[in-house]
Amino acid sequence: MSFDKSKYPSVIISEEMILEAEKLIPQTDIKRTKASKIDTLTGNLGEFVFAEYFFGDFRKHNVGKNKGKTDFSGIEVKTSVFPFNPKLNLLVREDYAQKRKPDFYVQIIIDTENSKAENILPGTKAYLCGFADNKQVDNSPKKDFGSKLSEKGGYESHFISILELKPMAFLFEFFNI
Repeated sequence: MSFDKSKYPSVIISEEMILEAEKLIPQTDIKRTKASKIDTLTGNLGEFVFAEYFFGDFRKHNVGKNKGKTDFSGIEVKTSVFPFNPKLNLLVREDYAQKRKPDFYVQIIIDTENSKAENILPGTKAYLCGFADNKQVDNSPKKDFGSKLSEKGGYESHFISILELKPMAFLFEFFNI
């Protein structure tokens, strides 16, 4: 069975998005175990991609204004940089899942040619893979997926296959948009 990328909504990352995301790194960088050298940039861009998809304008993001809160009202955006493929998962760090209970987690994959990409270029496509509620995440299995910097990440993450996530179109129903 082949993997149909076209069933997933996507957003093209612009140079303007990248420049704005880079500018906000000093405000959003958190001191924790990093999975890659571009973790903070990736997270910022993921929120921009969600804002572009959900509101039609990436500038309607909350990056730098939502420290200690969910990314959007009741929604936490999880973003990874990987070649987009059916073996990927929504990952939620166990420590995060214990501390916060957003209504929904949304998985975004920034589609790169290399899983160890150290930059994100304008024109890169980001896929909105779907979403899960916090109960699904809490009840999902956990595993140490390592990081792009080392074999062990030093923490476990709940994981749900992107193939098992609810389609993004249904998220609109929960928020009457």
